[in-house]
Formats: sequence, structure tokens, C-alpha cells
Amino acid sequence: GDAKVDGGETTYKVEASMLEIYNERIRDLFVPMSQQPRGGLKIRDSPNTGAYVDNLKKIPVMSYVQIERLMAFGTRNRTVAATNMNETSSRAHTIFTITFVQTTLNRSTMKAGDIRSSINLVDLAGSERVARTGATGDRLTEGGHINKSLSALGNVINALAKNGTQKKQSLVPYRDAVLTHLLKNSLGGNAKTTMIAAISPADSNYAESLSTLRYADRAKSIKNVAIVNEDANEALIKQLRREMEELKRQLEQNQNLNPS
Repeated sequence: GDAKVDGGETTYKVEASMLEIYNERIRDLFVPMSQQPRGGLKIRDSPNTGAYVDNLKKIPVMSYVQIERLMAFGTRNRTVAATNMNETSSRAHTIFTITFVQTTLNRSTMKAGDIRSSINLVDLAGSERVARTGATGDRLTEGGHINKSLSALGNVINALAKNGTQKKQSLVPYRDAVLTHLLKNSLGGNAKTTMIAAISPADSNYAESLSTLRYADRAKSIKNVAIVNEDANEALIKQLRREMEELKRQLEQNQNLNPS
């Protein structure tokens, strides 16, 4: 859509993407399996937007209905399989991302500035104990990768929580897993993060439920400060304009107090 803001022309763009991390490889859930690169999609790092997935398909959307349809389409393409604990067990972590970009063209300078934000909806595959799931073959390999990435996520959460309580900052091991590398900004960067813990009421799952709650409790200790993602030059121009307006206001007040 288009709108007029502060004498400029503003446009908005919303895009959706969906991926899964299966055995430490990234797969685009909007693209058929036959068109996926053999080694999976690659993660790149940008100084402006942080970690991103190269060649991940982003589809423009105009409504919540379109977003829901895309999510349902991607969900049907997810990798699931039956274990002793779950008939449709997730065999991969899934990330559905909604990206919002607001672009404003300043008529006086004829320069465009972007404000960008993203919502990452992350569905983590549950940690697995072989004795409980009865996993063998491919299921066993998948479970090993799931547990490894969840362990890496736990280490990142611990490091971030620790850094929030001490002056000396320790290294956060984001690159230990594809999951933590991709979620670097969501976990410890310019973001607000919410974790929803899925637990079981069955007493036979007591150990798993307790472990999950402890996991979520550690995440509560992370302290992030979210700021607006906008171009640094545009932010400086806006700040200077505000200061000029304030100076004008003060000058007018002085003139009214001391008329000539």
C-alpha cells in the first residue's frame, strides 16, 4: 500500500517464507523436493540484516488469509514420521518468517529509507530419548541431529543469560548449529522473543516436561533491547530535524516573552 508520511511517499511490502532444518540442512518448504539443492540452502551473513538463507523463496502477501494458506502449504511439506511417542513426530525444526518493509521516499532529498522488521515463528522438534521413542535407522539419525541442535540452543541461551548478569561478556556459540546461527538476531540481538513450552500432563512424561520447563526458564533470563531497524543516515536526519523544530519552538517562545 501507499501513504503520505511527513511530506514523503511511503510504501509497504510484506513477504512470507518457510523453511525446515532437517539433519542440519536447510530446505525451502515452498519449493518442491525435486528442485532443492542437494546440500541444502546456504546461510549468509549481512552486516545490515544479520544471518539469512540465500535463495530462500519469499512470497509477497496482502492478507492474513494468504499467510495462513502459505503456512498450511508449507506444513504439508514438512518432514514428519511416526515414533513410539508421537504418530506425526516432527523430524526437523521449522521457521516461518513474515518480513515487513516500510520504504519512505523523502521528497526534499529524493532519497529512500527503509524500516524493516521480521516475525520468526519457530517450531522446534522435541528432544528425544531413544529408549522412549524406539527410533532406529533414519529416525535415530534424525533424533541425533535434533538433540544436537537443541543442545546448541541451550548453550546459546545459557551464554546469553550469563552475559545479562555479568560485566565481562563471554562468547556466545551461535555457529555451533544451523538453528542457532539462523536465530542469532532473534535470540540475542535486536528482537523481542517469546518461548512457548509444550508439556505433557501424563506422569510417564514427567522427565521430559520438567526438562522443557527448565529450558524455558533459562530463556527468561535473556535481556534484549529492541530498537527500530532503520537506515542510520535517515535516523540522523530525523534527529536533526527534531532538534531544529525544538530550537524554532524555543526561539518563538523567547520572542513572545520579549516582544520588540
